[in-house]
Amino acid sequence: MPEAFPKESREDVLRVARNRGPDTSVEQIARDFGISSTCLQRWIKQEAVDEGRGVGVSTDQSAESSELRRQNRLLEQ
Repeated sequence: MPEAFPKESREDVLRVARNRGPDTSVEQIARDFGISSTCLQRWIKQEAVDEGRGVGVSTDQSAESSELRRQNRLLEQ
């Protein structure tokens, strides 16, 4: 599995994607930053969910759910 993209770098890429001009595609931005366009599109969608503009599970909710599952496994042992 590839190494995770640092959070600060991800925020920079998302800022560029948000402020892109009408003649700049998401694919071009992804290529410029060396990531796949699918990855960038997932980041954009997740950002919308986290900001309440999209439908889905927010990053915070996902982290909380993972932590609760981890605690539950420990308690079951």
